[in-house]
Amino acid sequence: MTTLTNKGSFYTGVYRNLFKEYGYSEEEIQARLEDSWDKIFYGDEDTKIYYESNEKSGYLLDTGNLDVRTEGMSYGMMMAVQLDKKDVFDRIWYWTKKNMYMTEGLHAGYFAWSCKPDGTKNAYGPAPDGEEFFALALFFASHRWGDGEEPYNYSAQARQLLSDCIHKGENNDGYPMWNPNNKLIKFVPEVEYSDPSYHLPHFYELFALWANPEDRPFWKEAAKESRDYLKISCHPETGLAPEYAFYDGTPNDEKGYGHFFSDSYRVAANIGLDYEWFREDPWQTEQADKIQAFFADKQPEDYRRYKIDGAAFEEKSLHPVGLISTNAMAALATVDGPHARESVELFWNTPVRTGVRRYYDNCLYLFSMLALSGNYRIWMPKE
Repeated sequence: MTTLTNKGSFYTGVYRNLFKEYGYSEEEIQARLEDSWDKIFYGDEDTKIYYESNEKSGYLLDTGNLDVRTEGMSYGMMMAVQLDKKDVFDRIWYWTKKNMYMTEGLHAGYFAWSCKPDGTKNAYGPAPDGEEFFALALFFASHRWGDGEEPYNYSAQARQLLSDCIHKGENNDGYPMWNPNNKLIKFVPEVEYSDPSYHLPHFYELFALWANPEDRPFWKEAAKESRDYLKISCHPETGLAPEYAFYDGTPNDEKGYGHFFSDSYRVAANIGLDYEWFREDPWQTEQADKIQAFFADKQPEDYRRYKIDGAAFEEKSLHPVGLISTNAMAALATVDGPHARESVELFWNTPVRTGVRRYYDNCLYLFSMLALSGNYRIWMPKE
Protein backbone atom coordinates (compact mmCIF):
# COMPACT_ATOMS: atom_id res chain seq x y z
CA MET A 1 0.00 0.00 0.00
CA THR A 2 1.24 3.45 -0.83
CA THR A 3 2.48 5.51 2.11
CA LEU A 4 0.46 8.72 2.30
CA THR A 5 1.78 12.10 3.31
CA ASN A 6 -0.34 14.47 5.36
CA LYS A 7 -0.62 16.80 2.37
CA GLY A 8 -3.13 16.64 -0.46
CA SER A 9 -2.50 16.72 -4.19
CA PHE A 10 -2.67 20.52 -4.27
CA TYR A 11 0.56 20.61 -2.27
CA THR A 12 2.32 17.52 -3.60
CA GLY A 13 1.21 17.35 -7.23
CA VAL A 14 0.69 13.62 -6.68
CA TYR A 15 -2.68 12.01 -7.42
CA ARG A 16 -3.29 8.56 -6.02
CA ASN A 17 -4.43 5.80 -8.32
CA LEU A 18 -6.52 3.71 -5.94
CA PHE A 19 -7.26 1.15 -8.61
CA LYS A 20 -3.53 0.50 -8.96
CA GLU A 21 -3.06 0.45 -5.18
CA TYR A 22 -5.78 -2.19 -4.99
CA GLY A 23 -4.07 -4.38 -7.57
CA TYR A 24 -5.41 -3.45 -11.01
CA SER A 25 -2.86 -2.92 -13.79
CA GLU A 26 -2.20 0.46 -15.36
CA GLU A 27 -3.16 -0.94 -18.75
CA GLU A 28 -6.58 -2.18 -17.66
CA ILE A 29 -7.24 1.00 -15.69
CA GLN A 30 -6.50 3.22 -18.67
CA ALA A 31 -8.54 1.00 -20.96
CA ARG A 32 -11.48 1.12 -18.56
CA LEU A 33 -11.31 4.92 -18.29
CA GLU A 34 -11.25 5.37 -22.05
CA ASP A 35 -14.03 2.84 -22.54
CA SER A 36 -16.21 4.61 -19.96
CA TRP A 37 -15.76 7.95 -21.74
CA ASP A 38 -16.47 6.39 -25.13
CA LYS A 39 -19.64 4.67 -23.98
CA ILE A 40 -21.04 7.63 -22.07
CA PHE A 41 -20.28 10.19 -24.78
CA TYR A 42 -20.33 8.17 -28.01
CA GLY A 43 -21.98 4.84 -27.23
CA ASP A 44 -25.21 3.43 -28.62
CA GLU A 45 -28.58 5.11 -28.15
CA ASP A 46 -29.25 3.15 -24.97
CA THR A 47 -25.97 4.24 -23.36
CA LYS A 48 -24.69 7.64 -24.45
CA ILE A 49 -25.84 10.94 -22.96
CA TYR A 50 -23.92 13.38 -25.22
CA TYR A 51 -25.32 14.71 -28.48
CA GLU A 52 -23.91 17.16 -31.01
CA SER A 53 -26.54 19.55 -32.32
CA ASN A 54 -24.54 21.33 -35.03
CA GLU A 55 -20.97 21.95 -36.11
CA LYS A 56 -20.21 24.11 -33.06
CA SER A 57 -22.21 22.76 -30.14
CA GLY A 58 -23.18 19.73 -28.11
CA TYR A 59 -25.17 18.92 -24.99
CA LEU A 60 -25.66 16.28 -22.32
CA LEU A 61 -29.23 15.01 -22.11
CA ASP A 62 -30.97 14.11 -18.87
CA THR A 63 -32.41 10.93 -20.34
CA GLY A 64 -34.92 10.50 -17.52
CA ASN A 65 -36.47 13.93 -17.98
CA LEU A 66 -35.53 14.64 -21.61
CA ASP A 67 -34.05 18.03 -20.84
CA VAL A 68 -30.63 19.66 -20.71
CA ARG A 69 -29.50 20.79 -17.27
CA THR A 70 -26.72 23.04 -16.02
CA GLU A 71 -25.77 20.16 -13.74
CA GLY A 72 -24.98 17.87 -16.66
CA MET A 73 -23.48 20.55 -18.88
CA SER A 74 -21.07 21.69 -16.20
CA TYR A 75 -20.24 18.07 -15.40
CA GLY A 76 -19.54 17.39 -19.05
CA MET A 77 -17.17 20.35 -19.20
CA MET A 78 -15.28 19.12 -16.14
CA MET A 79 -15.00 15.62 -17.61
CA ALA A 80 -13.78 17.01 -20.93
CA VAL A 81 -11.08 19.24 -19.45
CA GLN A 82 -9.82 16.43 -17.24
CA LEU A 83 -9.46 14.16 -20.27
CA ASP A 84 -8.06 16.86 -22.59
CA LYS A 85 -11.10 16.83 -24.88
CA LYS A 86 -11.06 20.48 -25.91
CA ASP A 87 -13.44 20.08 -28.85
CA VAL A 88 -16.13 18.54 -26.62
CA PHE A 89 -15.53 21.15 -23.91
CA ASP A 90 -15.93 24.02 -26.36
CA ARG A 91 -19.05 22.51 -27.90
CA ILE A 92 -20.73 22.15 -24.50
CA TRP A 93 -19.70 25.64 -23.42
CA TYR A 94 -20.94 27.16 -26.70
CA TRP A 95 -24.35 25.49 -26.29
CA THR A 96 -24.51 26.54 -22.65
CA LYS A 97 -23.64 30.18 -23.26
CA LYS A 98 -25.91 30.44 -26.29
CA ASN A 99 -28.99 28.80 -24.79
CA MET A 100 -28.79 28.82 -21.00
CA TYR A 101 -27.16 32.14 -20.13
CA MET A 102 -29.59 34.82 -18.97
CA THR A 103 -28.83 38.42 -19.94
CA GLU A 104 -31.84 40.15 -18.41
CA GLY A 105 -34.27 39.88 -15.56
CA LEU A 106 -33.85 38.82 -11.96
CA HIS A 107 -31.28 36.14 -12.80
CA ALA A 108 -29.17 37.97 -15.35
CA GLY A 109 -25.62 36.64 -15.19
CA TYR A 110 -26.74 33.13 -14.23
CA PHE A 111 -27.70 30.10 -16.33
CA ALA A 112 -31.22 28.69 -16.74
CA TRP A 113 -31.07 25.32 -15.02
CA SER A 114 -33.21 23.46 -17.58
CA CYS A 115 -33.65 23.74 -21.35
CA LYS A 116 -35.19 21.65 -24.08
CA PRO A 117 -32.73 19.92 -26.41
CA ASP A 118 -33.55 22.57 -29.04
CA GLY A 119 -32.27 25.25 -26.63
CA THR A 120 -35.62 26.63 -25.48
CA LYS A 121 -35.56 27.49 -21.78
CA ASN A 122 -37.86 25.43 -19.57
CA ALA A 123 -37.29 27.77 -16.64
CA TYR A 124 -35.63 31.08 -15.92
CA GLY A 125 -34.12 30.15 -12.59
CA PRO A 126 -30.58 28.87 -11.93
CA ALA A 127 -29.21 26.00 -9.84
CA PRO A 128 -25.97 26.90 -8.05
CA ASP A 129 -24.33 23.49 -8.43
CA GLY A 130 -24.09 24.20 -12.15
CA GLU A 131 -22.49 27.61 -11.66
CA GLU A 132 -19.76 26.34 -9.35
CA PHE A 133 -18.83 23.51 -11.72
CA PHE A 134 -18.89 25.88 -14.71
CA ALA A 135 -16.50 28.24 -12.95
CA LEU A 136 -13.88 25.67 -12.00
CA ALA A 137 -14.08 23.86 -15.34
CA LEU A 138 -13.50 27.20 -17.08
CA PHE A 139 -10.47 27.97 -14.90
CA PHE A 140 -9.03 24.54 -15.62
CA ALA A 141 -9.62 25.03 -19.35
CA SER A 142 -7.80 28.36 -19.22
CA HIS A 143 -4.86 26.81 -17.41
CA ARG A 144 -4.68 23.72 -19.60
CA TRP A 145 -5.35 25.19 -23.04
CA GLY A 146 -5.09 28.96 -22.72
CA ASP A 147 -7.78 31.59 -23.24
CA GLY A 148 -9.24 32.37 -26.66
CA GLU A 149 -11.77 34.75 -28.12
CA GLU A 150 -15.14 35.18 -26.44
CA PRO A 151 -16.86 32.97 -25.34
CA TYR A 152 -13.67 30.91 -25.05
CA ASN A 153 -11.95 33.50 -22.86
CA TYR A 154 -12.39 30.93 -20.14
CA SER A 155 -10.79 32.66 -17.15
CA ALA A 156 -12.62 35.95 -17.69
CA GLN A 157 -15.90 34.06 -17.97
CA ALA A 158 -15.18 32.21 -14.72
CA ARG A 159 -14.27 35.35 -12.78
CA GLN A 160 -17.37 37.20 -13.94
CA LEU A 161 -19.61 34.27 -13.06
CA LEU A 162 -18.17 33.98 -9.56
CA SER A 163 -18.52 37.72 -9.05
CA ASP A 164 -22.19 37.55 -10.00
CA CYS A 165 -22.73 34.58 -7.71
CA ILE A 166 -21.73 36.49 -4.60
CA HIS A 167 -22.52 40.13 -5.46
CA LYS A 168 -25.97 39.93 -7.03
CA GLY A 169 -28.52 41.55 -4.77
CA GLU A 170 -26.19 44.26 -3.50
CA ASN A 171 -27.98 46.70 -5.81
CA ASN A 172 -31.42 45.10 -5.49
CA ASP A 173 -30.79 43.35 -8.80
CA GLY A 174 -31.50 39.79 -7.76
CA TYR A 175 -30.22 37.27 -5.26
CA PRO A 176 -26.72 35.92 -4.58
CA MET A 177 -26.07 32.18 -4.75
CA TRP A 178 -24.14 32.20 -1.48
CA ASN A 179 -25.50 33.70 1.71
CA PRO A 180 -23.23 36.73 2.27
CA ASN A 181 -23.23 36.34 6.05
CA ASN A 182 -22.62 32.65 6.67
CA LYS A 183 -20.89 32.01 3.30
CA LEU A 184 -23.03 28.91 2.62
CA ILE A 185 -24.27 28.02 -0.85
CA LYS A 186 -28.06 28.12 -1.27
CA PHE A 187 -30.25 25.52 -2.93
CA VAL A 188 -31.45 28.27 -5.29
CA PRO A 189 -30.75 32.00 -4.95
CA GLU A 190 -34.21 32.97 -3.62
CA VAL A 191 -34.21 30.62 -0.62
CA GLU A 192 -32.35 30.54 2.68
CA TYR A 193 -31.46 26.88 3.01
CA SER A 194 -28.90 24.65 1.39
CA ASP A 195 -28.22 21.32 -0.29
CA PRO A 196 -25.30 19.50 1.37
CA SER A 197 -24.26 17.97 -1.95
CA TYR A 198 -23.63 21.45 -3.37
CA HIS A 199 -20.82 22.07 -0.87
CA LEU A 200 -17.46 21.90 -2.66
CA PRO A 201 -14.82 23.39 -0.34
CA HIS A 202 -12.06 22.05 -2.59
CA PHE A 203 -13.46 24.22 -5.40
CA TYR A 204 -13.67 27.26 -3.15
CA GLU A 205 -10.02 26.88 -2.13
CA LEU A 206 -9.15 27.32 -5.81
CA PHE A 207 -11.60 30.17 -6.32
CA ALA A 208 -9.74 31.87 -3.45
CA LEU A 209 -6.67 31.83 -5.70
CA TRP A 210 -8.17 32.72 -9.07
CA ALA A 211 -11.37 34.77 -8.56
CA ASN A 212 -11.29 38.56 -8.70
CA PRO A 213 -8.83 39.72 -6.00
CA GLU A 214 -11.51 41.45 -3.96
CA ASP A 215 -13.54 38.22 -3.80
CA ARG A 216 -10.76 35.86 -2.73
CA PRO A 217 -11.22 36.26 1.04
CA PHE A 218 -14.90 35.34 0.61
CA TRP A 219 -14.03 32.06 -1.08
CA LYS A 220 -11.43 31.16 1.53
CA GLU A 221 -14.05 31.65 4.23
CA ALA A 222 -16.60 29.70 2.18
CA ALA A 223 -14.26 26.70 2.09
CA LYS A 224 -14.02 26.62 5.88
CA GLU A 225 -17.73 27.19 6.40
CA SER A 226 -18.69 24.43 3.97
CA ARG A 227 -16.42 21.91 5.68
CA ASP A 228 -18.00 22.83 8.99
CA TYR A 229 -21.50 22.67 7.50
CA LEU A 230 -21.02 19.12 6.25
CA LYS A 231 -20.17 18.02 9.78
CA ILE A 232 -23.52 19.22 11.09
CA SER A 233 -25.65 18.10 8.13
CA CYS A 234 -24.33 14.51 7.88
CA HIS A 235 -25.79 12.14 10.46
CA PRO A 236 -23.23 11.41 13.22
CA GLU A 237 -23.76 7.64 13.10
CA THR A 238 -24.79 6.69 9.56
CA GLY A 239 -22.97 9.45 7.68
CA LEU A 240 -26.09 10.01 5.55
CA ALA A 241 -26.96 13.57 4.48
CA PRO A 242 -30.37 14.92 3.47
CA GLU A 243 -31.01 16.38 0.05
CA TYR A 244 -32.02 19.74 1.55
CA ALA A 245 -30.90 21.10 4.91
CA PHE A 246 -31.30 24.32 6.86
CA TYR A 247 -28.27 26.41 7.72
CA ASP A 248 -28.07 24.74 11.15
CA GLY A 249 -27.65 21.38 9.41
CA THR A 250 -31.06 19.95 10.24
CA PRO A 251 -32.95 18.28 7.38
CA ASN A 252 -35.40 20.48 5.48
CA ASP A 253 -38.33 18.20 4.73
CA GLU A 254 -40.83 20.92 3.84
CA LYS A 255 -41.11 19.52 0.30
CA GLY A 256 -40.09 15.92 1.01
CA TYR A 257 -36.36 16.37 0.43
CA GLY A 258 -35.15 15.98 4.00
CA HIS A 259 -33.91 12.43 3.44
CA PHE A 260 -30.99 10.60 1.86
CA PHE A 261 -31.80 10.29 -1.84
CA SER A 262 -30.37 11.14 -5.24
CA ASP A 263 -28.76 14.55 -4.56
CA SER A 264 -27.27 13.27 -1.32
CA TYR A 265 -25.13 10.65 -3.03
CA ARG A 266 -22.70 13.32 -4.16
CA VAL A 267 -21.64 14.21 -0.61
CA ALA A 268 -19.47 11.09 -0.36
CA ALA A 269 -17.77 11.88 -3.67
CA ASN A 270 -17.19 15.50 -2.73
CA ILE A 271 -15.65 14.58 0.62
CA GLY A 272 -13.37 12.07 -1.07
CA LEU A 273 -12.11 14.57 -3.63
CA ASP A 274 -11.66 17.36 -1.07
CA TYR A 275 -9.54 15.02 1.02
CA GLU A 276 -7.49 13.96 -1.98
CA TRP A 277 -6.84 17.53 -3.11
CA PHE A 278 -6.38 19.33 0.22
CA ARG A 279 -6.50 16.85 3.13
CA GLU A 280 -7.53 19.59 5.55
CA ASP A 281 -9.96 17.69 7.76
CA PRO A 282 -9.54 14.26 9.44
CA TRP A 283 -13.31 14.16 9.94
CA GLN A 284 -13.61 13.35 6.26
CA THR A 285 -11.98 9.97 6.87
CA GLU A 286 -14.45 9.22 9.66
CA GLN A 287 -17.34 10.28 7.42
CA ALA A 288 -16.19 8.08 4.53
CA ASP A 289 -15.89 5.10 6.87
CA LYS A 290 -19.42 5.65 8.18
CA ILE A 291 -21.16 5.90 4.84
CA GLN A 292 -19.28 2.93 3.37
CA ALA A 293 -20.13 0.91 6.48
CA PHE A 294 -23.81 1.80 6.17
CA PHE A 295 -23.98 0.27 2.68
CA ALA A 296 -21.60 -2.63 3.29
CA ASP A 297 -24.39 -5.10 4.11
CA LYS A 298 -26.82 -3.88 1.44
CA GLN A 299 -27.19 -5.17 -2.11
CA PRO A 300 -27.38 -2.53 -4.87
CA GLU A 301 -30.66 -3.90 -6.17
CA ASP A 302 -32.15 -3.15 -2.75
CA TYR A 303 -30.82 0.40 -2.27
CA ARG A 304 -33.63 2.72 -1.14
CA ARG A 305 -34.50 6.19 0.01
CA TYR A 306 -33.44 6.48 3.66
CA LYS A 307 -34.02 8.77 6.57
CA ILE A 308 -30.66 10.11 7.58
CA ASP A 309 -30.75 7.92 10.70
CA GLY A 310 -30.78 4.92 8.37
CA ALA A 311 -34.46 3.96 8.45
CA ALA A 312 -35.45 2.70 5.01
CA PHE A 313 -38.45 3.74 2.93
CA GLU A 314 -40.16 1.36 0.53
CA GLU A 315 -39.09 3.61 -2.36
CA LYS A 316 -36.14 2.17 -4.26
CA SER A 317 -33.12 4.19 -5.32
CA LEU A 318 -33.52 5.72 -8.76
CA HIS A 319 -29.76 5.75 -9.28
CA PRO A 320 -28.06 2.72 -7.69
CA VAL A 321 -25.08 2.91 -10.06
CA GLY A 322 -24.55 6.51 -9.05
CA LEU A 323 -24.61 5.51 -5.38
CA ILE A 324 -22.09 2.73 -5.98
CA SER A 325 -19.89 5.25 -7.76
CA THR A 326 -19.92 7.92 -5.07
CA ASN A 327 -19.41 5.47 -2.22
CA ALA A 328 -16.35 4.20 -4.05
CA MET A 329 -15.03 7.74 -4.55
CA ALA A 330 -15.24 8.25 -0.79
CA ALA A 331 -12.35 5.78 -0.54
CA LEU A 332 -10.04 8.66 -1.46
CA ALA A 333 -10.55 9.82 2.13
CA THR A 334 -10.10 6.37 3.67
CA VAL A 335 -7.79 4.31 1.49
CA ASP A 336 -7.10 1.86 4.33
CA GLY A 337 -10.61 2.03 5.76
CA PRO A 338 -12.53 -1.13 6.68
CA HIS A 339 -14.81 -0.97 3.64
CA ALA A 340 -12.75 1.06 1.17
CA ARG A 341 -11.43 -1.78 -0.96
CA GLU A 342 -14.78 -3.55 -1.22
CA SER A 343 -16.49 -0.28 -2.18
CA VAL A 344 -13.98 0.29 -4.97
CA GLU A 345 -14.18 -3.31 -6.13
CA LEU A 346 -17.98 -3.13 -6.29
CA PHE A 347 -17.64 -0.05 -8.46
CA TRP A 348 -15.01 -1.68 -10.69
CA ASN A 349 -17.31 -4.64 -11.23
CA THR A 350 -20.28 -2.42 -12.11
CA PRO A 351 -20.73 -1.43 -15.79
CA VAL A 352 -21.97 1.95 -16.97
CA ARG A 353 -25.75 2.14 -16.77
CA THR A 354 -27.98 1.78 -19.79
CA GLY A 355 -31.64 2.70 -20.23
CA VAL A 356 -33.85 5.64 -19.40
CA ARG A 357 -32.34 6.62 -16.04
CA ARG A 358 -28.68 6.42 -17.10
CA TYR A 359 -27.79 10.14 -17.19
CA TYR A 360 -27.20 10.92 -13.50
CA ASP A 361 -25.67 7.52 -12.74
CA ASN A 362 -23.18 7.76 -15.56
CA CYS A 363 -22.12 11.31 -14.72
CA LEU A 364 -21.22 10.14 -11.22
CA TYR A 365 -19.70 6.99 -12.68
CA LEU A 366 -17.26 8.87 -14.90
CA PHE A 367 -16.26 11.24 -12.10
CA SER A 368 -15.47 8.26 -9.90
CA MET A 369 -13.54 6.58 -12.69
CA LEU A 370 -11.47 9.76 -13.09
CA ALA A 371 -10.89 10.23 -9.37
CA LEU A 372 -10.04 6.66 -8.47
CA SER A 373 -7.57 6.39 -11.36
CA GLY A 374 -5.75 9.57 -10.34
CA ASN A 375 -7.13 11.57 -13.26
CA TYR A 376 -9.39 14.10 -11.49
CA ARG A 377 -6.74 16.78 -11.18
CA ILE A 378 -6.15 20.41 -10.30
CA TRP A 379 -4.95 22.25 -13.40
CA MET A 380 -2.77 25.12 -12.25
CA PRO A 381 -1.87 28.20 -14.29
CA LYS A 382 1.14 27.73 -16.53
CA GLU A 383 4.15 29.68 -15.39
